[in-house]
Amino acid sequence: MPRESLASKRERAALIEERMFDHYGEGACSLDYTDPFRLTCAVVLSAQCTDAAVNKVTPLLWEAYPTARDLAGARLEDVEDIIHPLGFFHSKAKNLIALAQMVCAEYGGQVPADIDELQKLPGVGRKTANCVMCEAFRDPQGIAVDTHVDRIAHRLKLAGPSADTPAKTEATLLKVYPREQWLYINHQWVHFGREFCRSQSPKCGECFIGDLCPSRGRF
Repeated sequence: MPRESLASKRERAALIEERMFDHYGEGACSLDYTDPFRLTCAVVLSAQCTDAAVNKVTPLLWEAYPTARDLAGARLEDVEDIIHPLGFFHSKAKNLIALAQMVCAEYGGQVPADIDELQKLPGVGRKTANCVMCEAFRDPQGIAVDTHVDRIAHRLKLAGPSADTPAKTEATLLKVYPREQWLYINHQWVHFGREFCRSQSPKCGECFIGDLCPSRGRF
């Protein structure tokens, strides 16, 4: 199969996004939250577990610690008890408390609306920062690459074998998609990955972008 040009990838990506938008709209965030701080904490908690599991725990967390200042003063053991069902609860609890302390000490109790400043917060990497910038502030600085986005990017051949890290996959997608669409990619593709392009037994025969996918029927 001849190598696809960047121009051709962009044309195919535009058709994919048109159908994604028709099917999912902008895509809805699966995590429940009421403000940027709570969203940031929820994304930190979502590592290595499902959003549904996080949504069962966060109401208990916010009942106990309604504000960043409350969480900043929490005992580690108490936070661990609340988030224990999510796994990796010790490191997550430690990061949440440290994150809250830094938000209060350096950002006046508000999560910074800046992707570089966000990544200074404990437990916040590039993916989490991208999620917060897009969802909470609607100011996309990149595309959050989680397991769904990474898998779909490679199956669609929008990212090649050399894109072997989330950062490389993101860099590839940023060249293919215009900035105004960065806002939607993660949410749309997460839903698409759960509904159609699943890790195991993808529903290629039912897929609404199947004719645009070089990997269709190979799983």
